[in-house]
Amino acid sequence: MEESRSRIRISNRIWIDEDDLEESFIRSAGPGGQNVNKVSTAVQLRFLAARAGLPDDVFARLIKLAGQRATKDGDVLVEANRFRTQERNRQDARERMIALIAKAAEPPPPPRKKTRPTKGSIERRLKEKSGRADVKKMRGKVKGD
Repeated sequence: MEESRSRIRISNRIWIDEDDLEESFIRSAGPGGQNVNKVSTAVQLRFLAARAGLPDDVFARLIKLAGQRATKDGDVLVEANRFRTQERNRQDARERMIALIAKAAEPPPPPRKKTRPTKGSIERRLKEKSGRADVKKMRGKVKGD
């Protein structure tokens, strides 16, 4: 039972340890009145991705997806301060982190295959072009006999 609680399932082949997540609580901006100045309800969740043992391709995609949220040490930071309670913000931060890792775990789409335009589409395009050219020529000055 203890084993299942200390690991988080991301996909069929990827699991992360709870030990690779670090939470710190900071004061939040936004709604809450005077409570905002007293209680640290915002959560800063740090995922130690470099030591988490993710496959190299997933790690590279995670760092790229994280953008500014990734550090030079290979950590990913997520801040959550949408809600007034610390517990809801903790849950929100974890859900967002799991979603980010799951998106990185998805394989990239296959590269696009180059195709050539069909003969008919080329002919239609050229016909349309010459039609527009004729319309524009007709807008010129009228030449008298």
